[in-house]
Amino acid sequence: MFQIVNATFSRFYNHSENLAIDEVIASFKGRVIFKEYLPKKLERFGIKIFKLCDSTGYTYGMKVYLGKDRQRTEQHVTATHATVTELTRNIRHGHKLYMNNFCSPELFDDLAEKDLLLWHCRPNRRGMPQDLEPNTKKLKREYIRVRTRAYLTGILWLDKRDICMLTNIHNAPAEGNFCNEGGKAIKPQIVMDYNHHMGYVDKGERIANSYSNSRRTFKWTNKLFFHLLDLAILNSYILHSSCGV
Repeated sequence: MFQIVNATFSRFYNHSENLAIDEVIASFKGRVIFKEYLPKKLERFGIKIFKLCDSTGYTYGMKVYLGKDRQRTEQHVTATHATVTELTRNIRHGHKLYMNNFCSPELFDDLAEKDLLLWHCRPNRRGMPQDLEPNTKKLKREYIRVRTRAYLTGILWLDKRDICMLTNIHNAPAEGNFCNEGGKAIKPQIVMDYNHHMGYVDKGERIANSYSNSRRTFKWTNKLFFHLLDLAILNSYILHSSCGV
């Protein structure tokens, strides 16, 4: 049923230009071997699902996280790398993709043929420049450090904490103090675009959970079924609204 619903979501909808991939939790406190714990989510325990959504909150694709894929790991590809590759297999050229910090430059190179890509990345990921790591050189508040490689631009910006990002959409900003003439801090355009587009998955979850059909159950299959039912209702509503009816 999960495969049928997932295929149907992508078959009848033309997604918008900007897309986001993020992880959500289908709350479940029973026993299941692949139950995850995400402390930053409202529902911290449950089944982790990677979702691909656009600006309307429509779920275009999804995949349940079942733990580390040992076969992929042996091929020097992480489980999240394989998940993102699978979610984006039907995306056409000319779209902008926003992802969270579970990605690496290796994934960027694999998806470069998608034409446009942007994500937030951890500075200690394999393949990142060593001088973008926060501990190599202490930056002053609101300073920015930039490194480029062909079409790929990496920045390290110090706000309340270190923020590291990779992009091939924006032009490389100038290094140094990122403030206006009055001395007030200015957010780089890369950071502003990320903050604006990255919440698509959370938007869909917030709407779907407003009137959830979920019920208390000890079977994880039932819990996942109710989650699929909520998504099907939300996607149907978005499709109906897009017809101008």
